Amino acid sequence: MEVKRRTVKTLVGKLSSVSEQTRTESLCELRLMSKNDPDSRPLIAEAGAIPYLSEILYSPSAIAQENATATLLNISISSREPLMSTRGLLDALSHALRNPESAFTAQSAAATVFSLLTVDSYRSIIGSKRDILYALVDIIKNHDNKHPKTIKDALKALFGVSLYPLNRSTLIELGVVPALFSLVVKDGRVGVVEDATAVIAQIAGCEEAGEAFRKVSGIGVLVDLLDLSTGSSGRTKENAVSGLLNMVQCGKKDVGEYVKEMASIVCNGISDVAENGSSKGKVKANELLKLIDAGGGGGGGSGFQEVQLDNVITQSS
Repeated sequence: MEVKRRTVKTLVGKLSSVSEQTRTESLCELRLMSKNDPDSRPLIAEAGAIPYLSEILYSPSAIAQENATATLLNISISSREPLMSTRGLLDALSHALRNPESAFTAQSAAATVFSLLTVDSYRSIIGSKRDILYALVDIIKNHDNKHPKTIKDALKALFGVSLYPLNRSTLIELGVVPALFSLVVKDGRVGVVEDATAVIAQIAGCEEAGEAFRKVSGIGVLVDLLDLSTGSSGRTKENAVSGLLNMVQCGKKDVGEYVKEMASIVCNGISDVAENGSSKGKVKANELLKLIDAGGGGGGGSGFQEVQLDNVITQSS
């Protein structure tokens, strides 16, 4: 371990070299080490690499940005606290999201943000960085020219952000709702639709969602996803159920009544989730069916139903 510690210290020291070639070679080695050797990640952080890596995210060099963001992502898998305690780290990630020199940089930056968001206490902090939220929303808003992996990583980060209730209204204000439903309606790739509907279901858990969903006929889209003839995946249908349920339980009374009226059209689809879904999906579907049958409710925020995003453990790069 001591040999490894000395090696890491030497590589980190080279990040301050005046030679661009020396810095680049060191970056590449640190990236590979942090990818292949999990034990090296805390050592890299302890050696003081994070401030250097953060600064490199502002570099106009694609290879430098890529290796720096990938190394930060790898460190974040094992050592999140050193990243969050580094002054300017979130601003640097924001810059990489908004000004990536390559698609890989954007992917790694979004994945790093998501990795940090797996810690409950960081969600409010990251949610207060509007430029990060704006950058993530912009990725899915302008998805036509984005790599599919970038879109999925941005969606996972948005999911993590929306797990903190107070962030949902901010995301709505930044235009996340039309961007999400555009992905669901126009993209068509199963994985993207599943992740987009997972975020939609979370966003539905706030009062402001009612008006935002109305403007894009969002409730109708969720209902359509539950129509057995559409062939939606099981996970997409569960997310649609969760979104409708959250709108009934967290929205205003008139919104809740409208949701139940619309959902009653696809009772067969909801029943399918109740019978064949995951354990959590079954619970939510049965709850929604009860609310539809009862014909009352809405406007009570305490019943919020959280959806789960699969594969939340970020992979090293």
